[in-house]
Amino acid sequence: MDLITNNIGFGLVLTYIAFKIGIKVKKRFAVALANPLLIGIVTIIAFLLLFDIPYENYKSGGDVIHFFLGPATVILAVPLYRQIKELKKNMLPILTGVLIGSLSALVMVAAASKFAGLEPSIAASLMPKSVTMPIGLELSEALGGVTAITVISIVVTGLTGAVFAEKTVGFFKIKNEVAQGIGIGTSAHALGTTKAVEMGDVQGGMSGLASGLTGIFTAILAPFIYRLFF
Repeated sequence: MDLITNNIGFGLVLTYIAFKIGIKVKKRFAVALANPLLIGIVTIIAFLLLFDIPYENYKSGGDVIHFFLGPATVILAVPLYRQIKELKKNMLPILTGVLIGSLSALVMVAAASKFAGLEPSIAASLMPKSVTMPIGLELSEALGGVTAITVISIVVTGLTGAVFAEKTVGFFKIKNEVAQGIGIGTSAHALGTTKAVEMGDVQGGMSGLASGLTGIFTAILAPFIYRLFF
């Protein structure tokens, strides 16, 4: 088994198959929890545990996919370009909303970590939860966080947004498409944006913009908030 799994190709193929399974399940069951990424993660974990395959064997191929996360994020600029008129028309509300959303996310994580008595390194790991993976990992390392915890927090945050974004928007009766997209992108980064794209072109463009701006604002504000609390 080691001969098969202990190479880069194993991780790549397993990831591809797991994600394809997720897509098929999504098409078969039109429910929020049938998220391809969530299903893919569960499938990979189950496969590794079932056949007692070390995570390191999978990671060599997984790292190749991780390398392309940064460049792949650039594709979010496409729906944004299509909605450039909406951006120009709502520039001030968008910047204000994303700034407040980014700041409140950082403060709430830092305050909750302080209240719960968590180690500063754990708090530093959780603070980048609302930004895309490449930015979040760099920021976590700069603050002295544990990148493994950061990965989990970012994935959980994004999946939560992707699964519940549409229902949350409906529950709070948010009708404005620009507001919907900004809210999703600010709170749930690129993973949430995948759901925003499904909701509409305006939501997708605005969510992609908010995701990028959140990364910038968080990178600037996080060190100050961290030092304020720790």
